[in-house]
Amino acid sequence: MTSGYTKVILALGSNLGERNDTLSTAVADLVDPPEVRLLGVSPVVQTKAVGGPEGQPDFLNMVMAVETTLTPLELLKHCHAVEQKHHRTREVRWGPRTLDVDIIVFGEVVSDDPVLTIPHPRAAERAFVLYPWSLLEPHATLNGQSVAELAAVAADMPDIRRFDGFGDVAGVPATGAVEQP
Repeated sequence: MTSGYTKVILALGSNLGERNDTLSTAVADLVDPPEVRLLGVSPVVQTKAVGGPEGQPDFLNMVMAVETTLTPLELLKHCHAVEQKHHRTREVRWGPRTLDVDIIVFGEVVSDDPVLTIPHPRAAERAFVLYPWSLLEPHATLNGQSVAELAAVAADMPDIRRFDGFGDVAGVPATGAVEQP
């Protein structure tokens, strides 16, 4: 990690429109400002919707590791701006969406702020976040537990499928791993 920068894990998902293109473009949009630098992206997985209305299309999900000089709330604002750029609407909680970007961990920050809870309050239960994260960072931990082990026991793990239609993003291969600092 570069001095002055904090390592962050972001989770991205899309189940409306051109999901693959949306994720690819969103990665580039998220690292567009100089305050956010890409460290790596996970392979993309296809999953059933977890929670929300019945009958939603399948999601494409991935995680990305970045480093940033932004504060957590500044990064949240940036993530929301990228969602808006991709026509995200917030009509139904956990409903279908063109793009969802969640901050999973922000360095060592722990916060129960209702605007931004860090680590993400449901990340430890969601294979659609944990599994791609474990592929990107095999030794990653969340709240002191192995991300790979948490993924293996998550209720939605049986519905996870690798999605091979995702290409390189910003010159970083989707199969590349980033080691924990």
